[in-house]
Amino acid sequence: MDLSDVVATAMFTGVVLYGLFGGADFGSGFWDLTAGGARRGSRLRVLIDHSIGPVWEANHVWLIYILVFLWTAYPAVFAAVMTTLFVPMSLALLGIVLRGANFAFRKYSATLRQARLFGALFAGASLITPFFFGTVAGAIASGRVPAEGYGDRVGSWLNPTSLLGGTLAVGTSAFLAGVFLTADAARSGDDALAGYLRLRTLIVGGVTGAVAIAAIAPIRHDAPTLGAGLLGRALPLIALSAAAGVLTLILVYRRRFASARVPAVVAVAAIVIGWAVAQTPWILVDETLIADAAGARSTLIGLLAVVAVAAVTVLPALAYLFWLTQTDAWVRDEPADARQPEKA
Repeated sequence: MDLSDVVATAMFTGVVLYGLFGGADFGSGFWDLTAGGARRGSRLRVLIDHSIGPVWEANHVWLIYILVFLWTAYPAVFAAVMTTLFVPMSLALLGIVLRGANFAFRKYSATLRQARLFGALFAGASLITPFFFGTVAGAIASGRVPAEGYGDRVGSWLNPTSLLGGTLAVGTSAFLAGVFLTADAARSGDDALAGYLRLRTLIVGGVTGAVAIAAIAPIRHDAPTLGAGLLGRALPLIALSAAAGVLTLILVYRRRFASARVPAVVAVAAIVIGWAVAQTPWILVDETLIADAAGARSTLIGLLAVVAVAAVTVLPALAYLFWLTQTDAWVRDEPADARQPEKA
């Protein structure tokens, strides 16, 4: 494997991790948005706050990792992406800012009206960000980002592949968040809330899976290079994602909520990796190869050295943080009102 491929793999590992951890984080906004009124949705919103509270900012470390890697290892590609996809990237980052600010403001609202406003902004922004990041991925994968940059700033991301990418990003995020929130509710002893989430997670998972299958035909027509890769070398990963998704639905249906988290992660990871495999060896599909876009060899080696240092300094701390939120001690600290019977 060429050094540029090793660096690309390291960079895309960050994409997979952001898709998983950031996706589950953003997906909570869907459940917040659809939780109902102030009284009916209070228990679910408390659960969401309690579940994502310790990690909602930590997940952005992967986005920073991806952007810095792309900028340093593939500077011309970074410039091409940013000059062409300035609009969706700006909207995605705006969503991150609005989401973070309103998540904090909601906790300190002086009135119920303020809490509702900040909550709606938090939930809406949670859907905006994955959608626009999905359109960016679709634009790159469909060959709409020219190597020299400054491509069509509207048509590059308003097209079938990009819109499907944004829709699937929102759907998979909501599904992943639903699986994790259902498990959290069950672990905290709130069987009623777990049952409420169980049914809706099954629906979201089924709809997202159907959209993913239906998307193959328009993608093959709109992005032939990507479509050929998805049905070629990436097909085993697509099949793995489908099988893991079905297994997740079966486990959720059978109320094996804790066990369902593993195949849910596999399903999302496999589809994201499958996208990367499908467009390899292109970094900008039909425009620039990975090997041709890479920077100086010394720069690539330096980046890999930084990754090695981060692996032994940052990753253990993040792993401990995520593990801690899944322990019984964390559940025992859950606010009492999160486990109160739901009122009509």
